[in-house]
Amino acid sequence: MKQIQRLLLLLTTAATLSACVTAPKPLYYHGEQAEAVYSYLKADDLSISEQILLMEQTMQNASSTGLPLAPGFHAHLGMLYFESGNTSGGIEQFEVEKSLFPESSKYLDYLLAQLQGSDAK
Repeated sequence: MKQIQRLLLLLTTAATLSACVTAPKPLYYHGEQAEAVYSYLKADDLSISEQILLMEQTMQNASSTGLPLAPGFHAHLGMLYFESGNTSGGIEQFEVEKSLFPESSKYLDYLLAQLQGSDAK
């Protein structure tokens, strides 16, 4: 009987301790990306230059954490650069996004063609 109680106590303790495992480390650093995207979509919260500054600060913070930036970060920053008139910065950010996440290449090439077509008009 005592062996069964000990076994039950051991199993209960093991189950309790296994529930205390720490959360896994995130794969990507998001920082203020959600706020910047929301401001962009809302279109009246922050100016384009303020959004760019927020994204650039997030990029600097990510480098200090050692985590890579989330998918879409460089694409969004590139769009902001295009809207501010910094075409070379936009192209550079699109290229970074394509190198980090090759599955986005076709879409970013499409956006780039659309954006460069609107610049030519």
